[in-house]
Amino acid sequence: MTALHAARGSALLAEFDAAGVLTASDVQVAQRLGRLADESDERVLLAVALTVRSTRHGSVVLDLADAATTTTPDDDDRELLDVAALSWPEVTQWSAACAASPLVRGGDGGAPLHLVGSRLWLDRYWRQEAQVAAELLARGSELPDDLDAAALESDLDSLFTAPEDADQRQATRVAATSRVSVIGGGPGTGKTTTIARLIAVLRRQRPQLRVALAAPTGKAAARLEEAVRSAAGTLTDVDRAGLATMSAATLHRLLGRRPGVASRFRHDRENRLPYDVVIVDECSMVSLTLMARLLEALPPATRLVLVGDPDQLASVEAGAVLGDLVEASPAAPSLRGSVAMLRNVRRYDAGGAIAALAQLVRDGRADDALAMLHAGSNSVSFYTAPDDEPVTGAALAVIRAQAGHEAEVIAAARAGDVEAALDALERHRMLCAHRAGPRGVRYWSDAIERWLAAADPQLAPRLDGRYAGQPLLVTSNDYENGLYNGDTGVVVEQGGDLVAAFRRGGVPAVLPLVRLSDVRPLHVMTVHRAQGSQFGEVTVLLPPAGSPLATRQTFYTAITRATTRVRVIGSDAAVLASIGTLAARATGLRDRLSGALGPS
Repeated sequence: MTALHAARGSALLAEFDAAGVLTASDVQVAQRLGRLADESDERVLLAVALTVRSTRHGSVVLDLADAATTTTPDDDDRELLDVAALSWPEVTQWSAACAASPLVRGGDGGAPLHLVGSRLWLDRYWRQEAQVAAELLARGSELPDDLDAAALESDLDSLFTAPEDADQRQATRVAATSRVSVIGGGPGTGKTTTIARLIAVLRRQRPQLRVALAAPTGKAAARLEEAVRSAAGTLTDVDRAGLATMSAATLHRLLGRRPGVASRFRHDRENRLPYDVVIVDECSMVSLTLMARLLEALPPATRLVLVGDPDQLASVEAGAVLGDLVEASPAAPSLRGSVAMLRNVRRYDAGGAIAALAQLVRDGRADDALAMLHAGSNSVSFYTAPDDEPVTGAALAVIRAQAGHEAEVIAAARAGDVEAALDALERHRMLCAHRAGPRGVRYWSDAIERWLAAADPQLAPRLDGRYAGQPLLVTSNDYENGLYNGDTGVVVEQGGDLVAAFRRGGVPAVLPLVRLSDVRPLHVMTVHRAQGSQFGEVTVLLPPAGSPLATRQTFYTAITRATTRVRVIGSDAAVLASIGTLAARATGLRDRLSGALGPS
């Protein structure tokens, strides 16, 4: 079915479909709902289709008042067009038409959409937002009373002895004395160290405390488990022994996924989780739906600790729960004081240039960040690449260096040195915002493959496409092999055959290639896919200034993947646009938490 055919019967839907703003699925949902409710007003059907589209792009709500200025073509690699020039309905009449439609919630409670002013929600997300807000506010209003305050302060004194640990100490206190709390901070601020010491503090007074560690992805869960188990510093032998047995799971595994059911789990309001404390890392990646399922499964007395970086990219699915909670907490009496931000960076290059650049980006200081990039340093470099021209010159040479990095991986893999091959793989990573197009992952992955083949006559893939030194990306969870979506590995030659090597908990695991399920060659990653990972050096190819992916969150997430060196490729305009543009993710949760929007 063509896009225009999908929109047949509505000139508005056809126009927006042909422009690439809507997909056939958006149109089909709107038309089906229109038929079920006997709604034929094409303005209302357009509003429904745009609301469906907005949830695919991560927003929970569509504001009709600014839809013409915030909507972009659905394909982020499509040639940019003037979306504002489309036939947008007049906002007041558009909102009135929607308010009068049987598709918008009425007294019977059965309509599929909600309208508040000019903002439109799908019923599912309206209910989830209301539930999440109610649960968070209720938890925030009740403080636990199971700890001795004097003993807590004494334990904090013993665990946090340096002046620079003050922020971690406060975060631990907040989480220990709250029913719901947030430990926020960027990379290198000590979030997992704080988690380990929090568990130690709680268990010193309540040794039998049942603690669950979780994260939205298997890769993040594995990193969390490794970090907590290996925690050291001021912990006692008893503390470390308890932490050494901790395990972490994905949120889906923690809740107990039910076969054939995508968004419901074994643990729910009728079958609560059996834990006293639930700590969730990388919460910026937790969607509204998953947070709703987690909250309803928590016993009322359970402490919930949400850990993450609210300045990073949000969940692939709809919602921005962590960011909403952090921003709303000062205005929500029951949540005030429940958010602790870690600002003291303990990682990155010795000169702190990456941390300084990250701070400028996070603060939106675009001119200062651009000046810093142009000035350069031992750990931050900038290479100019005009938006509307092919990448050439020094910028191209930097990208070609990725092939040089991979040559080191190939050499170690041919020698059968698993540790060296994996180490070389993680020393450098190239990141793109786009998947396709001249600034995308596929384009540059193909280019690197060609450069490698031209430079190395021995690089002859087998019939299955594998060769020693080929980097691999796991694209779905593989519980049987202990591999998770986003894990990276390398093909290594051993005993005259090829095997795949991955790191699990810091220890290499070698698997026969035939045991691998969903993997693909890895030369370049999207910024979103790299979220939660760390590399020695990172090369960032910025999207053009007019791209919908040129946002502050994308830029910040990309540069903070590096620990020793960042190379940024792009135009001055792309830098300024990226830092000056906050990712448009519309939700109502912030207003619900702060009281600006009613709970139902």
